[in-house]
Amino acid sequence: MAGRYDHLFVRHMKECSDDLVNEGAVAGLPRPGNVGDPFALMRSADVDLSQVHMAYSWISETDQQVHWVNDHEHDYDEVLMWMGNNPDDIHDLGAEIYLDIEGERHVITTTGSVYIPAGTRHCPLGFISVSRPFSFIALSLNGAYSSDENVPSEVAAR
Repeated sequence: MAGRYDHLFVRHMKECSDDLVNEGAVAGLPRPGNVGDPFALMRSADVDLSQVHMAYSWISETDQQVHWVNDHEHDYDEVLMWMGNNPDDIHDLGAEIYLDIEGERHVITTTGSVYIPAGTRHCPLGFISVSRPFSFIALSLNGAYSSDENVPSEVAAR
């Protein structure tokens, strides 16, 4: 028997790299080898009523500096989150990552998040080093991900 609210659940997350136009192949870059497939936790493509787009990826170890996401901005707010996997120290990210906001470089070494207001230019985003896998979540306060980034014509034609 189906419940009244079954349509609000995502029970099987779908790979969503085509949604994320500033990352990897969609931005004309190969996905870094230490970045796992992105999966949709919530988006309007899966839950019609959703006013958020939330995707996550596992980030694996690397001792090389890695560029991941190109600079861009959105016409909606966004929250980026990174969470270490050390249950004995929830603040221990096990990585050193960088994120630019309006050209100002921020280096992150602890579990945390950042609120990016609509219209704020942000990224590049990448990894200086990763000694232990961690999860990365992007929460867009919009049902579908979009940005001002120029998408290569061969990608836009898909």
